[in-house]
Amino acid sequence: MAVYTQVSAEALSDFLEKFDVGELASAKGIAEGVENSNYLVDTTKSRFILTLYEKRVASGDLPYFMALLEHLADKGLPVPPAVPDRDGTLIHQLEGRPACLIQFLSGVSVSHPTPAQARAAGEALGKLHKAAEDFALDRPNSMGVAEWRPLFERCGRDLDGIQPGLHDRAGAALDTILATWPADLPTCAIHADLFPDNVLMLGNRVTGLIDFYFACTDIRAYDLAVMHGAWAFDARGEDFSPEVGAALIEGYTASFGLSDAERAALPILAQGAAIRFFLTRAWDWLNTPADALVTRKDPLAYLRRLDFYVEKGDALFA
Repeated sequence: MAVYTQVSAEALSDFLEKFDVGELASAKGIAEGVENSNYLVDTTKSRFILTLYEKRVASGDLPYFMALLEHLADKGLPVPPAVPDRDGTLIHQLEGRPACLIQFLSGVSVSHPTPAQARAAGEALGKLHKAAEDFALDRPNSMGVAEWRPLFERCGRDLDGIQPGLHDRAGAALDTILATWPADLPTCAIHADLFPDNVLMLGNRVTGLIDFYFACTDIRAYDLAVMHGAWAFDARGEDFSPEVGAALIEGYTASFGLSDAERAALPILAQGAAIRFFLTRAWDWLNTPADALVTRKDPLAYLRRLDFYVEKGDALFA
């Protein structure tokens, strides 16, 4: 979450008149994250999240995201579907951007997950995959394996401005990952970005799975690999918790299952997840507007994860 597009109180009040949600009481921009502009909106009736979709989220993909959220909510998952206006419309325009009013879910995102919390999150991912098995729509992964080489080339030698020699080092790692990427593992609709800040919890209970704007059809176990890199390391990618990592996989396996082929592929899937987030963070680091209310994230934190998975991945996931 972030704020790139400013919304005035007057414009927001006019926007809310389309809905049966009461009058605007307060609104506050949310700075975490890097993808869209988000506001915490309180009305005289309830609390909501207002999301304005920025350039990385294509407006043509929004019906897919809304349909997936509705499908998962109907299956009983704690996800936040969009709120329809009085005419039943979900997707709107505000300040020149596609915009949705999203149901607010209670809970907090943990910054230092415990094994118990990681296990609950892994179980929630397994339930998501189970619920998505009969989801009929398909969307290619806009940040999937086919996009990593083009993104690396767009970053180019500017990577060396982040750290000397980074371009060649990342390029060599990318070559290895692309040469060994699996092509025959089961796929389904995946979240693809289920970091701790996209999971809401009360104690050890998951109360919300949010921010589905990278959701797509891709390798199911890749979703678990993304979570492993996000949950089992500290923010800098320096300290790894084997207990948290193991609990995450145990929770997923208990609620959905993990085949021998999927488990064997986890080391390369984890390397792929690491290079994906390294590249998108590097691009954002190099291109985020200086005046944006947004928290840039260190790309080197994912290079450290990549190094760890290259060195220890085979033993780690055995």
